[in-house]
Amino acid sequence: MAKKRTVGRYPKAFRKMAVERLKSCENIVALSEELGVHRRLLYKWRDQLEPIEDGAGPPSNSRERELRQQIGHLKRLVADKTLEADFFKGALQKIEARRQSRDNSGGRASTNRSEK
Repeated sequence: MAKKRTVGRYPKAFRKMAVERLKSCENIVALSEELGVHRRLLYKWRDQLEPIEDGAGPPSNSRERELRQQIGHLKRLVADKTLEADFFKGALQKIEARRQSRDNSGGRASTNRSEK
């Protein structure tokens, strides 16, 4: 028989207390072990009880809001750099393919190779 999942296993007061402790907690894993709740569930409760305003995070915790903004900024930078790397990788592959086809045809390369 499959195990049934109970809805509302934890009382709302317990969830609120856990979220309040989560705000000021340095070690989320230790808190989750202490409360006997999975770490992801703590974050889920936080998101349910304190909806994020404008994607900037809960207004009561400025450190968390600042970290979320930094994460968003860094994600955009990584995406931009990934696009640049993909562009240059494709360009380099095209240049190498042209060089190889010219080397095979006996033609002269468009650029001189450095003599190190």
